[in-house]
Amino acid sequence: MDGRGGAVDEGESVEAEVRVGRAGRRWRRVGVLLGVLVVLCLPPWWTLFGAGADWPLPVFLTGTGVFVAWLVSFPFLMVAGHGSRRNDRAARVADTSLGVVWVLWTWSVLGGLVDLVLGGFDVGGAGRARIVALTVAAVSAGLLGWGHYEAMRVPRVKRLDVRVPRLGAGLDGTRVVVLADTHYGPIDRAGWSARVADAVNALDADVVVHAGDIADGTPAQRREQSAPLGTIRSKLARVYVTGNHEYGGEAQGWLDRMADLGWEALHNRHVVVKRGGDALVLAGVDDVTAGSSGLAGHSADLTGALEGADPALPVLLVAHQPKYVPQAAAAGIDLQISGHTHGGQIWPFNFLVRIDQPVVHGLSRHGERTQLYTSRGTGFWGPPFRVFAPSEITVLTLRSGAA
Repeated sequence: MDGRGGAVDEGESVEAEVRVGRAGRRWRRVGVLLGVLVVLCLPPWWTLFGAGADWPLPVFLTGTGVFVAWLVSFPFLMVAGHGSRRNDRAARVADTSLGVVWVLWTWSVLGGLVDLVLGGFDVGGAGRARIVALTVAAVSAGLLGWGHYEAMRVPRVKRLDVRVPRLGAGLDGTRVVVLADTHYGPIDRAGWSARVADAVNALDADVVVHAGDIADGTPAQRREQSAPLGTIRSKLARVYVTGNHEYGGEAQGWLDRMADLGWEALHNRHVVVKRGGDALVLAGVDDVTAGSSGLAGHSADLTGALEGADPALPVLLVAHQPKYVPQAAAAGIDLQISGHTHGGQIWPFNFLVRIDQPVVHGLSRHGERTQLYTSRGTGFWGPPFRVFAPSEITVLTLRSGAA
């Protein structure tokens, strides 16, 4: 009996340690989040209200109250909007306010640097801080208005010729239209989605590619927004791969949804398209995060994707993230198409993206054979703003033979 009691006590002790460990990790995450939010709030608050602008007391208190209210409410809005409840209204408020604060932070830091330089040259006098504050507010407001328009409009068409030396002459001039990162989400963009489909259909595509991140949410939640994808036409193929966001919203469900809409889901597999007696392999892999998703059969498996493909044929690989390109280059892929980066979406976030990805946007070469095209994306994620990172629908015209 004493032995059993000792075993029970030991088990309870282990369980208590686990609970304490989990609580400690939870509070550390809370602490990190609060630290980040304070860092985001302090520069704009200081530049706009606390750096000697000498506003009347009601203005100072109102401005300070707004920042404190955001600091306190933002975590709850994020949990309500992007947690298990998926409250779209809360998500819209959280995402939009985060974009506003990010833009204010960026231009407040720049404004603070300008203020220091002007102070060093004794320019501006006592009113300099207020002039800087008003300038930062005006520039931020202008960029947010323009950035919202850029995010919500139908993307402009970007055209580019890509030389693929192994491509047969019969496929010369093949038009590959690229969509990526549509991110159907808390803002209902069903009308926008329909206009994007119309724009794609006007391009007379041979192949249409969706490079992942269709939506934030489940197929049932975003059914109306994704429905226009079923109206997109192509002569040879419509192909799709999962992005990282699919693994937060029923990845297998999105594969099934795209199949229902008439798209070929390149779930670590390939199809072959032919024209004029020549052939092209269209291969696709799951997102690089798929392996840690816990979903059986989901991982980025290039070997599986190319299984049975004729090695003499050129290969166009669709992989959501550009950082998959080392594997593509090692396998001798001719052209990889990716998205994920959004081109940074809101400047200067592109510099942070570059830390994680080899390319932020555009065409690049990796090794002797492999080229990578990285799309800035068709939609937007989270904050409904695009600042110095325009969205795009891309037409890649494939050209055969050496340059």
